[in-house]
Amino acid sequence: MNTQAQAYVSGNGDQKQTLVVIFLRGGADGLNLVAPLADSGYHKHRPRIALNEKEAVKLDGFFGLNPLLKNLASIYEAGELAIIHGAGSEDDTRSHFEAQDLMEHGGMVAGGWLGRFLRYRQDQTSGSLSSMAIGKALPECLRGAPAATVLESLDDFSLGKNSARLARELAHLYAGETGPLGQSANDTLSALDRLDRLRATRYQPENMAEYAYDPFSQGLKQVARLIKAQVGLEAVSLDLGGWDSHLNQSNLMDPLMRRLNSGLAAFHQDMGRRMEHVSVVVMTEFGRRVVENSAFGTDHGRASVMFVMGGGVKGGRVIGPWTELKDELLEGPGDPPVVNNYRNVLAPILQRHSPKADFKKIFPEFELMPLSLFS
Repeated sequence: MNTQAQAYVSGNGDQKQTLVVIFLRGGADGLNLVAPLADSGYHKHRPRIALNEKEAVKLDGFFGLNPLLKNLASIYEAGELAIIHGAGSEDDTRSHFEAQDLMEHGGMVAGGWLGRFLRYRQDQTSGSLSSMAIGKALPECLRGAPAATVLESLDDFSLGKNSARLARELAHLYAGETGPLGQSANDTLSALDRLDRLRATRYQPENMAEYAYDPFSQGLKQVARLIKAQVGLEAVSLDLGGWDSHLNQSNLMDPLMRRLNSGLAAFHQDMGRRMEHVSVVVMTEFGRRVVENSAFGTDHGRASVMFVMGGGVKGGRVIGPWTELKDELLEGPGDPPVVNNYRNVLAPILQRHSPKADFKKIFPEFELMPLSLFS
């Protein structure tokens, strides 16, 4: 990373930070999440499904937030949410599998970008709960992490009914180990003990926050609980899937936007001032085509949006540059072009979390030009 890039990043590297990565699987329509209301091409190409100015939540004189994301507006206005438009990767296959694979790996390279970040930081150690995925499987972005846990709820991380007895026996078994194996065993047993104590008490969100009962919101509730318990959680990944809309887009995307809205808003409210040390990144593999199709939907496109919340971000702005939705400026069959590579959004966040991270190993064979996300 060059000197100019270094100047874009700020933050306290000694302060424990947690990165929450949310992947909207299926290609979320960035033009529907954050609409370019003042772009005539937007309304021309989407005569039936475009947001109008009366519906949208005004962000500035140009963009408007989908009303189903209205709870994020106050976070944006408080300067704690930044929106990056024209975001995506260099992949132009418009294939969910290939685009997700490339983005989660961080290029044509083994392992995941988040796993490499956790592995190639300097002067850092990773405990058994330092990184995790909320769900049923380990996402590709966490491949290669020194330690990664997959769980749907805290109940998954347990030794069963006789956990206390089994933990004592395991502690005795590994007591004589002084090397990495012994350290790993002791760390895992300590984590199990802390989670056992967590499960014994009912979690009460703070600041009058209320989480919905869908899996996404409940996953964020688990994340909030673990962060507050100080179990050493540094990175967590969770998905909100189902965004692949080719027909009747509102029926498919509207419920997902409600879940995204309520989950992020509840998490932000629950965390309160702790959000200073938590960064939330929302991303998707690609966006949708500008022109609506005959079935009130949109087909696979290129650029979409990313959201960055908390973590000292300089928010209250939509970061471009914006490419007008004129036919001659669109890409391929009529897609918004990618002007912000997702790595340039992630890099300043990762460096804020770990200033000595080795970006030549995290994002190999890519010339970083990080966005200015922080004051």
